[in-house]
Amino acid sequence: MSSKRATLAAVVAALPFNVLANETALPEVVVTAPQMRDPLVVTNDPKAPQVPVPASDGASFLKNIPGFNVIRKGGTDGDPVLRGLAGSRLNVLLDGAEFHGGCGMRMDPPTAYVFPESFDRVVVVKGPQTVRYGNGNLAGVVSFERDVKPLGEADVRAFGSLMAGSWGRLDGVADATFGTPSFFLRAIGTHSESDNYEDGNGRETHSFYERKSLSLQGGWTPDANTVLTLSAVRSEANAAYGDRTMDGVVFDRDGYDFKFSKKRVSDVVRKIEAQYTYNYIDHVMDNYSLRTRTGNYMWNNPDRETYGLRASIDLALGQAAVLTLGADRQENEHTLRKNPMGWTPATAPLASYARVKDLDATNTGVYGELTYALAERQRLIGGLRHDSYEATRYSYPTGTKVGAIDEGLLGGFLRYEQDLASLPATAYIGIGHGERPMDHWEATTYNGILSTQTLKPEKNTQIDAGLVWNGKDVNASVSVYYSKIDDYLLTRTTTSAGVCPAGVMPMNGMYSCAYNVDATRYGLEADLAWRFAKNWTLRGVYAYVRADNDTMDVPLAQTPPQELRLGIDWQSGPWSAGALARFVDKQDRIHVGFGNIVGQDLGKTPGFSTFAINGSYRFNKRFFVSAGIDNLFDKAYAEHISRAGAAIAGYAPATTRVNEPGRFAWIKLNMTLD
Repeated sequence: MSSKRATLAAVVAALPFNVLANETALPEVVVTAPQMRDPLVVTNDPKAPQVPVPASDGASFLKNIPGFNVIRKGGTDGDPVLRGLAGSRLNVLLDGAEFHGGCGMRMDPPTAYVFPESFDRVVVVKGPQTVRYGNGNLAGVVSFERDVKPLGEADVRAFGSLMAGSWGRLDGVADATFGTPSFFLRAIGTHSESDNYEDGNGRETHSFYERKSLSLQGGWTPDANTVLTLSAVRSEANAAYGDRTMDGVVFDRDGYDFKFSKKRVSDVVRKIEAQYTYNYIDHVMDNYSLRTRTGNYMWNNPDRETYGLRASIDLALGQAAVLTLGADRQENEHTLRKNPMGWTPATAPLASYARVKDLDATNTGVYGELTYALAERQRLIGGLRHDSYEATRYSYPTGTKVGAIDEGLLGGFLRYEQDLASLPATAYIGIGHGERPMDHWEATTYNGILSTQTLKPEKNTQIDAGLVWNGKDVNASVSVYYSKIDDYLLTRTTTSAGVCPAGVMPMNGMYSCAYNVDATRYGLEADLAWRFAKNWTLRGVYAYVRADNDTMDVPLAQTPPQELRLGIDWQSGPWSAGALARFVDKQDRIHVGFGNIVGQDLGKTPGFSTFAINGSYRFNKRFFVSAGIDNLFDKAYAEHISRAGAAIAGYAPATTRVNEPGRFAWIKLNMTLD
């Protein structure tokens, strides 16, 4: 290969979200901790069995990735937290479309509408180290992606899985593609359900759920470089919650998207992409459909309509650089309706009450991202982004305008990467900056009344550095980061009326409001997979973050404790087995009553450890069975950033936090036709 071609190949290989096959990667038959193979990028296969077994939503799938935690609320629909940052600080994309939920109490974060096995790949970019995927990615970006793989001839390609487990857990996925080299039709159906789980003390948790979805995708591939697709999705769910006075009785999503991609247009134009998306969320919560009601009847029905448009072009600037230019626009409308005082099911159906719009928001962004090869083993990757964000908020139930913001938001990053000459390793250092406006929930109190306060946008400036090692018998990475967040949006829950701005109303005697503070964060993550013998692999993961509220001179609330995972795998022919131990430290750096839109600090937590075992057998290239036991010793514990347990009629008294499930046994069958 000529030096020019080698340079260009290095540029293309460095493009974000590039998931070219890594021949040196150690195999993972059952995934225990996805590794960083490229600087700040983790890629995972959602169709592979995971340990511990995640629920069928996106957040619990992400918790196996180093640096992630999940705020538990019940059996499903937890909130993902990356490096101690949650809510809209973490951008979530579903097949290229940025996505939002509807509930002000975060019953339905974006990941609540994700069925992981219906996607082909999950890619995480940690930190503000890309500008391609919207503004506000202070923590990072999570992209659930589907591949378009044209068939070589008229044929069928299919994947299916069936999993059964404790507490009536049953998951099923069917994914089939029919077509020719020029046309294809893909259909994906999913179903997941579970009864209430029990914690390690045998206490039943109000946590049952049922989720299902159907996705259809049609595509035209007239040649190897052109793809035109039209997709549609419908999903439905209901879920019981152990952390609050209401349950989610409707989680309906309807969406469609149109996508066009053209590669190798010319020597200069390497790729053109365009996408239009639409998503509608209809969410109903109440206190009588899925539980024994106490007190008055209550229901709440928010919805959200989102339109999205994005386009980009990749330009080859000589032999050493690839420049991506792009633009995107997103429009959101949120409405709300809720029961009047004294309402009963006999009074009137929900649909007879009018919706009141409480949010109109539009974001328009432009960006450029450049990858430049300084030499054969050296690269610079950088980007700049500008967003214009406009939002108007209205009070409920009058629909009166209570506030509007118009913000210009800046983002950017610059990263240097060096492939070491004598070692199978890449070193990197980068600095990134991201800005995020006050979101709808930070302007909304718990009872849906909007305050008139306008908070400054958050501004995160972060340095990331590390080393990624991809060797024959060792794959490893270590990454460190240091972050200064100006105007961090901190929430508070209190019984004192005077500490919140005027106009904030109480719910159940509690007031909720938000502040701007300055914060400092730093941390470290490391992972290792070492094939120390022919059939044996040792695995380890470590994650640590420390965060301080500089303005109040206290720890930054809702920061997870450090944790270590150690595992060992054995594989011989079609057989494999493994064990995984998780050790989580105590957390005494707290700020009780303060936190984020998902939850607040409840107090100190002790450390804990859990153990899991698994085994698998591959019958042939089409059939693969795996089984395991999570929380093997039936440990009773709760994560530090769990939500508080609620008092629910028919269940044991509320726990301080929603406890994690006890011993869970599972078995899963994967089937592939390709």
